[in-house]
Amino acid sequence: MAYTYDALKLEKGMYHEAGKSFTQVLEQCDPSEAYKGTALEGLDAYQRQLKRFDIKVKGTGSDVVEKFFRTSDSAVLFPEYIARSVRQGMEEANLLPEITAAVTRFDGLDYRSIASVPGEEKELRRVEEGAAIPATTVKTQENLVKLHKRGRMLVASYEAIRYQKLDLFSVTLRQIGAHINRMLLEDAIDVLVNGDGNGNPAQVHTVGAGAIGGSSGTLDYDALVDFWAQFEPYEMNTLLVPTDVMVSMLKLPEFQNPLTGLNFQGTGKLSTPMGAKLLRTSAMESGKLIGLDSRFALEMVQGSEVTVEYDKLIDRQLERAAITSISGFAKLFQDAAKVLKISG
Repeated sequence: MAYTYDALKLEKGMYHEAGKSFTQVLEQCDPSEAYKGTALEGLDAYQRQLKRFDIKVKGTGSDVVEKFFRTSDSAVLFPEYIARSVRQGMEEANLLPEITAAVTRFDGLDYRSIASVPGEEKELRRVEEGAAIPATTVKTQENLVKLHKRGRMLVASYEAIRYQKLDLFSVTLRQIGAHINRMLLEDAIDVLVNGDGNGNPAQVHTVGAGAIGGSSGTLDYDALVDFWAQFEPYEMNTLLVPTDVMVSMLKLPEFQNPLTGLNFQGTGKLSTPMGAKLLRTSAMESGKLIGLDSRFALEMVQGSEVTVEYDKLIDRQLERAAITSISGFAKLFQDAAKVLKISG
């Protein structure tokens, strides 16, 4: 049986098509549907091209970087290898899916999110016969969502990396992905705390003040319960905490439950006795935590996924090749995220 992937002409222009990734363009030319029931089933169009040129990117038998540049066609695959390795690094230990309610992909520059009018009744009430049905007004936000370009510059000569194993080189690329993801998480936390420019910062509570019991400077279980109680009608199902707060919480007697420890050993995930998922990150400022209802708090707006300067990479000009991602965050419902400061 003749396969399309063996005869496909690869060229730089495949990275140019608006609104489509390189893999999507490849899939158009060589659909995966055609390989059902064959030995190539389960591979996407890019992976079939790696097989075509016998390029192994993983494991102890991985090839060297130079293998991509044996032919002009196979060189076209190199930027996609870079992008996929970076994306893998972004996805490893990625907390963003745990705190975002929706992801919107947007190609333009001027993006406005939506919100319901503050103060309007959101409870479901019985409507008497002939009475007006309560309404929830949804409108676009006044200010635009700020999209930021985040990335790293890959600085290396082709001569320096040409004989490096691809498996080892991908470790560096995954680290670049982890750096980009950390910057995105910092952006998300900033919007949760300070708002997105539409007058919607998070309400800040302090231990030992107002509705929160306990003593300022000390986090105890009573303070956490009081904080949890502030979320009605939302549900505090996620906590973002820095390392110092995480340590304090895990030392509380209420957290030393055998079932909690067993769950942590089995899944690597921690939860609080009130059911909130605990997410530790160094992107959080010490001495405070963020509680949120991840179903309603935050929208992620993606202007572009991982993009690379494919022209430079294909032509082996790696001296300064940018790897970037464009995205921003919008606050959906202001009261779905709140901040607790341990001390005033």
